[in-house]
Amino acid sequence: MQSKAALALASLAASLTLLATQTASAGDESAFIPKLVNSSTIPAIGDVNPYGVAIVPAGFPSGGAIAAGDVLISNFNNSSNVQGTGTTIVQLTPSGQLAPAPSAPPAGNAVTFFTSNLPGLSTALGVLRGGFVLVGNVPTPDGTFANIGQGALQVIYRNGNLVQTFSDPVFAQDPWDLAVDDEGGSAHIFVSNVTSGTVARLDVLVSAKQLTLVKETTIAKGYTVQPNAAAVVLGPTGLAFDDASGTLYVASTGDNAIYAIGNAARATSAVNRGSLVFSDSHLRGPLALKLAPNGHLLTANGDAVNADVLHPSEIVEFTKGGQFVREYNVDSAQGGAFGLDAVSGSPGGFNYAAVDDVTNSVSVYRLPLD
Repeated sequence: MQSKAALALASLAASLTLLATQTASAGDESAFIPKLVNSSTIPAIGDVNPYGVAIVPAGFPSGGAIAAGDVLISNFNNSSNVQGTGTTIVQLTPSGQLAPAPSAPPAGNAVTFFTSNLPGLSTALGVLRGGFVLVGNVPTPDGTFANIGQGALQVIYRNGNLVQTFSDPVFAQDPWDLAVDDEGGSAHIFVSNVTSGTVARLDVLVSAKQLTLVKETTIAKGYTVQPNAAAVVLGPTGLAFDDASGTLYVASTGDNAIYAIGNAARATSAVNRGSLVFSDSHLRGPLALKLAPNGHLLTANGDAVNADVLHPSEIVEFTKGGQFVREYNVDSAQGGAFGLDAVSGSPGGFNYAAVDDVTNSVSVYRLPLD
């Protein structure tokens, strides 16, 4: 846990960072330094260990507690740092003013958007353009693999109120991550179930007030699952859907590899893992997985597999054809890289976000698209 002094310094640094981003000159577009906002992810109740990250997409309905361009972060641990007991989603508006720190310590810059009755909010965090937030949970009351309970997928309205919960012992057993094929009035929600080693697809209709579940299908199976003291469990984690090709990419942490599932939005049966896309020495237990605006894949190394003290907590970029491009360190310590998101465009221009589990913080960037 961070001390109050450390949190205060983090808050001041974030405020100065935001001020710098908002004092743009006429030459802002040609600036060398990228726009960057750093923020604590610790809410007033003290949850730590940020997992999922989602940037609210352009076109998101107005009139709610969140808006297009906001960044949402889900917390896996509670204030005592027990894994699988966190209950909060926090929100940061990187293009606006930082919210005042809540009076109850510890406090960060982001504020609470949603508090769940289901503990262990995971990397399974996404946003539908229709005005809904999706979050999965994997509860571990004592922080161990032996006592993992039944998880669920929760649907939250844009005002921060819970709308409905999808709980199924097969298709939403323990949602560790998710990806969305958002078609407006309908959507395909892809869910990685970490203890069963499967990926499921939930087909839903999207109305103004709720989602209607139409069909559930297991589309992939056979991913390695194993207990892990640091991460609780290793299994299929990050998912990234390529709308152009209909391919779903899967980061299988235990296999230390990235796989591809073709025709994912229409598949009626499960493949065995899918086609191998990327598996080399740059992977160290891949977790979150996203498609970057340039068409490349980005994954966060959790260091639970193939750990290297010289290259900890990395974000790795590679092509969909499996060619390594670049990597960078989120933190100098192991286990810092987890959730990330990347979008083609959003209000304020911020298009990339990544969390650091070591410092309980998020960094939100405006990066060039070419």
